[in-house]
Amino acid sequence: MSTLVTSQAQEDRSAPAGLARGNGLRSLGLLAATGVLLAVTVLSIGVGARAISASTIWHALTAYDNRIDEHVMILELRVPRTVTGLIVGPALGLCGALIQAFTRNPLADPGILGVNAGATFAVTVAVGLLGVTAPLNYVWFALAGAGAVTVLVYLLGSIGGTQATPGKLTLAGVAISAALGGVTTALILSNRDTFDDLRFWGVGSIGGRRLDVTLALAPLILIGVLIGLACARALNSLALGNELAASLGVRVGRIRVAVVIAVTLLAGTATALAGPIGFVGLMVPHIVRWFIGPDQRWIFAYTVVVSPALLLVSDIIGRIILSSGELRVGLVTAIVGAPVLILLARRRTVSGL
Repeated sequence: MSTLVTSQAQEDRSAPAGLARGNGLRSLGLLAATGVLLAVTVLSIGVGARAISASTIWHALTAYDNRIDEHVMILELRVPRTVTGLIVGPALGLCGALIQAFTRNPLADPGILGVNAGATFAVTVAVGLLGVTAPLNYVWFALAGAGAVTVLVYLLGSIGGTQATPGKLTLAGVAISAALGGVTTALILSNRDTFDDLRFWGVGSIGGRRLDVTLALAPLILIGVLIGLACARALNSLALGNELAASLGVRVGRIRVAVVIAVTLLAGTATALAGPIGFVGLMVPHIVRWFIGPDQRWIFAYTVVVSPALLLVSDIIGRIILSSGELRVGLVTAIVGAPVLILLARRRTVSGL
């Protein structure tokens, strides 16, 4: 982002005196959010359908014995799903924040714009038609599907030689999601046995993933997060319009490519790991924006911390809300996210871009 050094320096020189104090408060808020995330992480390991004492949890983490059922439950089930949530959460939230900033559509997220549908469709084809069942293998199909739909939605939203608008992008995304969702469902219904192992993945779940698989895919998400964070300053300028951003030294074409790459890595890898989990990328950036303002640098930083906290809380609720089983995290976020979407649609000006 070296092209923005000059314009950023001008911005810093012209900033009001109270901005440093405001940034100080934002820093304290980010520290507090990190503390909340750490607390939720501990709860995710300690809370579940089966009560386990704190001493047993500590012994499982420090002196693991595979002959003790509680130790196996902690190390083989709760720790892997907690780590998965910590990795998938930032991907979902930051992907939504990137899409909202890039399209200037305050109601955009990977689900609404069809990115998740593209990744899900590609994985379904890989599993059902090509026999690819290992996450480390079908993640590449998820990345290809997410990237292809991201580009397609933007192209469809720009038809006619005009600039892509939030309305056209949303319509294109919803249409593509519906079409791909129908084909995906048809493939699943045509071969239920093949997709039996992926039935929980299809509704969104951070449980059931081995820790080695999650850690193997984590670098892809890390790269996507770093690219997304690097785009924050340029996206601040793009909010003023492409022409003005270009006059400030922003290379609009490069930023577009970088955002598409980041969204592809984040949405594709997250979908491969946990399935199509919706609404996290919609809710968190808006919640953050209400508190810290429109600066994408702070929005992105907060989103990376708040998103995994929200995802883990939703997963904890899903574990304990049903006495007979588990409510998958994708369903919990949908139940919470639907009314939030209605609220955002009615109060769009509160956190508009």
